[in-house]
Amino acid sequence: MKALLKQLASQIDGDLHYDDMTKALYATDASVYRQLPLAVALPKNTIDIQKILRFASKNQIVLIPRGAGTSLAGQCVGNGIVVDLSKYMNQILEINTEEKWIRVQPGVVRDELNKFLESYGFFFGPNTSTANRCNIGGMVGNNSCGSTSIVYGSTRDHVLELKTVLSDGSEAVFGELDQFEFDKRKKGTSMEANIYQHIEKTLSEKDNQVHIQKNYPKPSIQRRNTGYALDILLKSKMFSEAEIPFNFCNLLCGSEGTLAFTTEIKLNLV
Repeated sequence: MKALLKQLASQIDGDLHYDDMTKALYATDASVYRQLPLAVALPKNTIDIQKILRFASKNQIVLIPRGAGTSLAGQCVGNGIVVDLSKYMNQILEINTEEKWIRVQPGVVRDELNKFLESYGFFFGPNTSTANRCNIGGMVGNNSCGSTSIVYGSTRDHVLELKTVLSDGSEAVFGELDQFEFDKRKKGTSMEANIYQHIEKTLSEKDNQVHIQKNYPKPSIQRRNTGYALDILLKSKMFSEAEIPFNFCNLLCGSEGTLAFTTEIKLNLV
């Protein structure tokens, strides 16, 4: 395995560490859990992430996306490759003040984002207790909310679009879709097409709808964090009479990086 890791290290622009000290540093987050990872990767770009994903898939290795490691339940602790996006993939990419959105990489720190936005008269609403160090990618993964959640809701309420890498290394952008665009994206044999085909089949079945409505948390419980929010997708106009647009970001928020690897995040601004 060390020979394989050495080979991977030579193929990426970022860093790959598998020495004992680095592994010990990344064996914990803000929880009580501890597990030594196989290695720690610090990718510089999307191509690096694609190479790491393909390497992990080929060698049956778990990947653990990580931001600042402020999670309280061991979400970024594991025995696979920890992929830390905070060192290099931490740039603010684009802001649109007229449409009130900003596009960032996942390693951007929440308070640093708001410091940047201050001169424009905007800010990003969700405010965790770790806002001076937590990363936006981690907030998406955890669907973070914090002390301002009564007014601004959770991160899910402000994520407009996510640019991701899927488990086969292909890229996919998820955002609001109408029926025409949904049908267009489900055509073909790509992994992205398969995802749309699968979610349509799953949420169209009446038995599944009943199970989801019966067993998911009550809608009155607003502060929901980690979990697959299939019930929110079910409430979209694709599967109900509601006028809520279908957006896979609602499912990716709170999924802790287990469904896709986020490389860019488009956020609504207040």
